[in-house]
Amino acid sequence: MFPEVNIWAVVIATLSTLVVGSVWYTKAVFGRFWIKAARVDEEQAAARGITPILVTVVVSFVTAWVLAGATSIAHEFYDGTFLVDALVTGLFLWAGFTAARMITHDAFEGRPPALTLLNVAHELVTVLVMSVVIGVMGV
Repeated sequence: MFPEVNIWAVVIATLSTLVVGSVWYTKAVFGRFWIKAARVDEEQAAARGITPILVTVVVSFVTAWVLAGATSIAHEFYDGTFLVDALVTGLFLWAGFTAARMITHDAFEGRPPALTLLNVAHELVTVLVMSVVIGVMGV
């Protein structure tokens, strides 16, 4: 049995990740720092074409679907407003899975702490925006 989810909320939450990422990693915001800290070769990145964006859409859809399902389950438990339950669920999932795992991997890979902070913060904003979309649109 699967929890009830609003597929349109999942689709819009998925698309919201493209907006957040496009703003977050633009050179006018954090892009210049990210390129330098992550040692991104801009020519190689451009050569990959649309592939990273397609991967982002697929994994963002999975994330949005899981977040919507977890929110639906959490809503039964918390019995608050759907929006607050979505935000709390998103925050807990981000802290327990996304942030914890990224920090661990980055520590072993020797990534600069500032890069880890930048990427973890991006994921937090992404998940919270997705949570707002899912929370407002409901099941």
